[in-house]
Amino acid sequence: MASEEDCSGTAENGFMLPEVKFTKLFINGSFVDAVSGKTFETIDPRTGDVIAEIASGDKEDVDLAVAAARDAFDDGKWPRLPGYQRGRIMMKFADLIEQHVEELAVLECIDSGKPLLVSKLVDFPSVISMFRYYAGAADKIHGETLKLAQELQGYTLKEPIGVVGLIIPWNYPMLMFALKVAPALAAGCTMIVKPAEQTPLTALYCAHLAKQAGIPDGVLNVVTGFGRTVGAAISSHMDVDKVSFTGSTETGRVVMEAAARSNLKSVSLELGGKSPLLIFDDADIDMAVELARQAVFFNQGEICVAGSRVFVQEGIYDEFVKKIALSSKEWIVGDPFDPRVNQGPQVDKRQFDKILSYIDHGKREGATLLTGGKPCGEKGYYIEPTIFTDVKDDMLIAKDEIFGPVMSLMKFSTVEEAIQRANYTKYGLAAGIVTKDLNIANRVSRSIRAGIIWVNCYFAFDNDCPFGGYKMSGFGRDSGLHALEKYLKVKSVVTPIYGSPWL
Repeated sequence: MASEEDCSGTAENGFMLPEVKFTKLFINGSFVDAVSGKTFETIDPRTGDVIAEIASGDKEDVDLAVAAARDAFDDGKWPRLPGYQRGRIMMKFADLIEQHVEELAVLECIDSGKPLLVSKLVDFPSVISMFRYYAGAADKIHGETLKLAQELQGYTLKEPIGVVGLIIPWNYPMLMFALKVAPALAAGCTMIVKPAEQTPLTALYCAHLAKQAGIPDGVLNVVTGFGRTVGAAISSHMDVDKVSFTGSTETGRVVMEAAARSNLKSVSLELGGKSPLLIFDDADIDMAVELARQAVFFNQGEICVAGSRVFVQEGIYDEFVKKIALSSKEWIVGDPFDPRVNQGPQVDKRQFDKILSYIDHGKREGATLLTGGKPCGEKGYYIEPTIFTDVKDDMLIAKDEIFGPVMSLMKFSTVEEAIQRANYTKYGLAAGIVTKDLNIANRVSRSIRAGIIWVNCYFAFDNDCPFGGYKMSGFGRDSGLHALEKYLKVKSVVTPIYGSPWL
């Protein structure tokens, strides 16, 4: 563990914090105040101090943003541009993000608490490559030629679905912005982006860059505010054609209900997870320990695919417990500007308190606290990496998505038991398997009900690899060309062949 001084989260390690330039709503190409004039505070989780006052949108602001997006879709040039022209503008957008990556990464750091080094070396390269990936796909959207019966011929057109609402979570603000905005732009849609109220700064900055890149007014709108106001207004709006939401299962259900009650708009949901990591007796134990540590503690544990249920086969269980305990003590918690730090603060006090309450609940349920379990430092929202042993499958810490640095460690005997217990969850987002046995890897991969399975790796994401969930982890796929399909609709055109009975 880091020292108490390291855990305090107060040091900036020589970094000059940037001025927060963009705090207003971005509607129809301009930064504007909320209609109500209201603002809310965005908080630095390192200290609990206020970073800036952000415009607090409401239904009236969403109405204005949707109207701008609708005009840009119905009468504007973006959906009608040849795909390669949209792609060129998106490439320029990616270039501008790359040019401003230092400032954006610092904004992301002070707004979300994620380590600056991780943001610069992992998140932003992924963001930039994602925009370039979909820029390259923009002119490769094709329909099909159909040979029909009864002397008819036909073809299909893939057309942009229309105005889309993109609701983004706080754990990966820029990455989730890119994951939704890039394919929607490539498809020719117009959009209203709602960043999480905890982390609005980078989305607003990117709205400014989008305009510089040449994205027409009204195509990309950003409305900051709260889920109960802005999110609800987007989900229920009669002139929004699709909503893509990433967040909790509970909120996803509300979004889906609102969409159904309004205009039956298309919905895609990437929701919660309680992912299993299965470590078999033949595994390289040192690799398994490192994968388990990363799978639970990376990004402060605030990641939907966190491998927070770690199942270890009985033959190596005792050795694994010793090694993971030592490994967690080497995991440095502290100021995210410090390059030595592995884990920054939780995003806000609400999340901080929620995680600590789950830790207390685990103790009361009878799980054994192996490491951690306490706040870290005198201010800010820091929590020690926490490991429980003697966890039962029906304990709350093994069932609920904690979204924090808390590992539930469990022992299993057979492959059959591992599969059964891995699937003992309402979620189905991801799973990890650590084994040298190809037969075990194949059998378990086929048997676990989850959207992505990692074998001898974890967090192995790629622009070309579809990502999404089973069960209550949602539906629809992000990443890859599958993501484009969420923002397209298929139209069939049928004509008779000359000389057919139809003429």
